[in-house]
Amino acid sequence: MSDSTVRIGLVLPDVMGTYGDGGNALILRQRLRLRGYDAEIVEITLSDPVPNSLDVYTLGGAEDYAQRLATRHLQRYPGLQEAADRGAPVLAICAAIQVLGHWYETSNGEKVDGVAMLDCTTSPQEKRSIGEVLTIPTIDGLTAPLTGFENHRGGTSVGSSAQGLARVTHGVGNGVGDGREGVVQGSVIGTYMHGPALARNPELADLLLKRALGVDELPPLDLPDVDQLRKERLAAGRR
Repeated sequence: MSDSTVRIGLVLPDVMGTYGDGGNALILRQRLRLRGYDAEIVEITLSDPVPNSLDVYTLGGAEDYAQRLATRHLQRYPGLQEAADRGAPVLAICAAIQVLGHWYETSNGEKVDGVAMLDCTTSPQEKRSIGEVLTIPTIDGLTAPLTGFENHRGGTSVGSSAQGLARVTHGVGNGVGDGREGVVQGSVIGTYMHGPALARNPELADLLLKRALGVDELPPLDLPDVDQLRKERLAAGRR
C-alpha cells in the first residue's frame, strides 16, 4: 500500500450496481475500521479512468446494456487489469464474471468480447437461476460454507487456466452442469452470489483483506449479528 489508508475500489457502481453489490465495499471498509485501519471507498464511474493503484477492487452485477458499457470502459482504461497483474485482490459479482471473461453472449444472441482477466465464457441458459445458493469452497484460504442469492441466466464455462470458487450443495452455481460456483484466477475471485456476498461470508471478506494488506492473519471480530445472519442464510440454503 502506498500510505496508511486502505483504498477500496468500487468499480462502476453507476452501471454495475443493479443488485446492491456495492455493499461489499462497505463490508470491507467496516471490517478494516473495526480492526483499527484507516479505510476509504474510491468510487470509479464511467466518468473516471480506472486507477491501478488501489488496494482491493469490487465489481457488481448488471443487465446486458450496462455490461456492455462496463466492458468498453474497462477495455479503454485497463487499470483494473494492471492492478490484478501486480496481485491486488478483485471481487467480481455475477455479470462482472462475464465482463472479465473472454466473451459473453447476450440474451439476444450477440457475442461480446470481454476483458479476458478470467479464463471463462458465458452463454444464456434456457432457465434463469433464482434462489439461495449454498456451496463448499474449493480454494485455499476458505473453510466455511459459502452462502448467497443467485439471480442470473448465464451459464459460465471455466477454462483450464482458472478454477471454480466452490462446489454447489444447494442451488445452481455456474449453470453448466459441472457442480461449480464462481471463477478464480490469480488475484481475481468471481462469484454469482449476491447478498451482498461479503455480508454473508465474512471469511471471504477477510481473505480479500489479508491479500490486500499482505498479511497471513487478521484479528478475529466478535460480531454476533453477523453470526446470526449466517445461521439464518445457511439454514435457508439447506431447505
